[in-house]
Amino acid sequence: MNDFTHLDDRGHARMVDVTAKQPTVREATAEAFVVCVPFVVEALRGGGVPKGDAIAVARVAGIAAAKRTPELLPLAHVIGVHGVTVDLDVEDDGVRIVATCRTADRTGVEMEALHACSVAALTIYDMCKSADRAMTIGELALWEKSGGRSGTYRRADVDPV
Repeated sequence: MNDFTHLDDRGHARMVDVTAKQPTVREATAEAFVVCVPFVVEALRGGGVPKGDAIAVARVAGIAAAKRTPELLPLAHVIGVHGVTVDLDVEDDGVRIVATCRTADRTGVEMEALHACSVAALTIYDMCKSADRAMTIGELALWEKSGGRSGTYRRADVDPV
């Protein structure tokens, strides 16, 4: 159990104490994909979603989500989220969402990037559900992180389990 930093010696949940750590520049990039029917893809490309510009709203929702991560994830630290980009690309079978978060703090921004992707994806779903209730949200993953004691991680560098 000691491999899980959010568990104490008895297996109980705890918030990791980062008080003694020095702030460093950290960055994380996550990605998600929303699978949509062709009609929704065309509506997204042409700005024809009845609720409005779903791409713009999802981008702003993702940015807001990154900044509010510790409000919903009980063991996430409150950190200064100093930069967030949320890019949405409408592809032939759906919407690819890539979020990158940056900080200069004592702990990383992986959860913020993942949370940004999740909320942006849910926003696409919410704004398009009247036309396609069968949309799926998937492929949510951390793709890269840098900074901190553990250094750089790139998903492409890791063999799938």
